[in-house]
Amino acid sequence: MNHYREPATAMVAMERHSEQMTAAFITELGPPDAIRVGPLPVPTAGPEEVLVRVEAVAVNHVDTFVRSGVYRTELTFPFVIGRDLVGAVAQLGPGVIAFQPGQRVWCNSLGHNGRQGSFAEYAVVPADRLYPLPDGVDPVNAVSILHTAATAYIGLFRAARAAAGETVVVGRGGGVADAAVQLAAATGARVIAVDRAENADWCRACGADEVLDRDDAELVKKLAALAPGGVDVFWDNSGRHDLEATVPLMAQGGRILLSAGLDSRAVLPVGPFYRRDLTIHGFVISNASVRDLTEAAEAINQALASGRLRGRVRTQLPLAAAAEAHRLQEARGHGAPPGRVVLTPTAP
Repeated sequence: MNHYREPATAMVAMERHSEQMTAAFITELGPPDAIRVGPLPVPTAGPEEVLVRVEAVAVNHVDTFVRSGVYRTELTFPFVIGRDLVGAVAQLGPGVIAFQPGQRVWCNSLGHNGRQGSFAEYAVVPADRLYPLPDGVDPVNAVSILHTAATAYIGLFRAARAAAGETVVVGRGGGVADAAVQLAAATGARVIAVDRAENADWCRACGADEVLDRDDAELVKKLAALAPGGVDVFWDNSGRHDLEATVPLMAQGGRILLSAGLDSRAVLPVGPFYRRDLTIHGFVISNASVRDLTEAAEAINQALASGRLRGRVRTQLPLAAAAEAHRLQEARGHGAPPGRVVLTPTAP
């Protein structure tokens, strides 16, 4: 049963077009089986908008939260799911001069806050949330890292102010950690990755200077030995938030980033925390401003173009398998292999 009440200020549904497209959408909040794949009218680009012919999309945790209703956001039914896309400009709305028809582009902030999503053959994107894709970059590789890289960039550099020469510890836990290791290393930080032993080679390939087994009983002791001057930035993406162990590891003025489940709880040792001038930063990319996203996009494009930023693709599916893609995403962390689930819509 759908208990979601649309706000009185909800945006009207997508502008209708005489042509039809295939899209993955929901008509009520619910489990993956609520996702339907079928025809919807092709939307029309309005003022300061761009219609994009979609080539690749990826599934994120937040997509499943929006679909299920765990993450409440303004939406209208039928609601096309999905945040990320890579595609080509199909139509420019009035007032758009920054893009050209046929140009390869990407976006990572659809599917929430009144915006329809990306899981369709065509999607309308606000021009200020659309970015050019660097020449020669593979769309599937790009879409697998766009959302997580923006999250990592904003967390590291806006929230935690990570800088070259600092010691950054990244507790592993998926695509955000992958991107955080790569971006921090590219900036010149000394990166210590904490992950399962079988992922050590991947962590080093991402740029980690040191890799520790997160299941090692001596983990805290080894972290302290590797950072005798203290850790400047500590970001645990695994969902483990042992602040009682973390706080003593921090350098004076260190910053702790939190990426936690909605029901996570942690114990904070307040005494040593305040004596070290530490700060804790919690954030979600859904709250990022257009300026934040644009700054992140510029850094992401530079890293994509240079080959320093890459994702891992767990599997590639057709758009018709959107419900299966969401089931695979929700099964992550239960013995599932790492990497992003990517779908490839096709448009005439």
